[in-house]
Amino acid sequence: MGTNLTDQRDIERKTLMILRILNEVQGPVGSRLIARRMQELGVTTSERAVRYHLKLMDERGLTRLVGQKDGRIITTLGIEELRAARVEDKVGLAISRIETLAFQTTFDPERQAGLLPVNISLFNEADFPQALRIMALVFAAGFAVSNRVAEAGAGESLGGCIVPEGKIALATVCSIVVNGVLLKQGIPMDSKFAGILQIKNRRPLRFVELIYYSGSSLDPSEAFIRANMTSVQSSYQDGNGTILANFREIPAICQELTRELLKKLTQADIRGVFVMGEISEPVCQIPVDMNKIGFILIGGLNPVACVQENGIGAENRAMSAVMNYAELSPFTEIYKKYIK
Repeated sequence: MGTNLTDQRDIERKTLMILRILNEVQGPVGSRLIARRMQELGVTTSERAVRYHLKLMDERGLTRLVGQKDGRIITTLGIEELRAARVEDKVGLAISRIETLAFQTTFDPERQAGLLPVNISLFNEADFPQALRIMALVFAAGFAVSNRVAEAGAGESLGGCIVPEGKIALATVCSIVVNGVLLKQGIPMDSKFAGILQIKNRRPLRFVELIYYSGSSLDPSEAFIRANMTSVQSSYQDGNGTILANFREIPAICQELTRELLKKLTQADIRGVFVMGEISEPVCQIPVDMNKIGFILIGGLNPVACVQENGIGAENRAMSAVMNYAELSPFTEIYKKYIK
């Protein structure tokens, strides 16, 4: 019997996707997380199927098992395989997720109603009160897209995610809400990259690390948090540090309408824009195309990144889903619920 070329292509496609996920996470990953990430990227698969692919990849030397609980890491040979992948397989999927969530956004800042995109973070129940104490200072400093959040306990659903036993889920507003609100008013926003923004003397200075959405299969913020590349706490304490941020551009002709929409977003407790540049002028040392305006958006996962800086882990699902604005509450209400 001859080789089924269709099946072989499918195996290679999934192999490359798994390699991208492992490469971007920069740490051991288990089959459950890989399967969930692949499903978020539009590839329906099971943990069992992922384990099958990983076993084949181990045999080829592309991946290595670190431990039954820790999962696998990508090898040097696996990284070389990614570099040599066919051009048609080098497709950035994070940008597709951004476009999908922006389209699904129906939030109207004037009515303060509608759907908006969120990130979901899962904490151990025992860690959650201390995590809230840490995040409270980040929200107060303004290093979050919005002070509106939502939480759910074990067995409950949040943003389409069923919370596992022993966990508490927290939803934070994603910066893609700005894309969505502008899109509904006919303003196209070009999402360039996510990065680590240096803060100096309490002012944004420059990006010290960045990952382009067009070359990433998952939200870069997750990779930055896992790699412990932020210093959000020192950013608000001393005015010098690094935070999660994103870079966008819009056509210059949309400047005034955009300013009006951003004011309305602020009134709805959404402050996603950290810096808005001038026409064709660089923003934090990032060049801007002709007749475009550059934006720096605050990373929605900064509060969670600060928690990780303090040694408390969380499972993050950036760009996870859309939720109704009415389901979100001020952070202070959630804080009082868990901390008496």
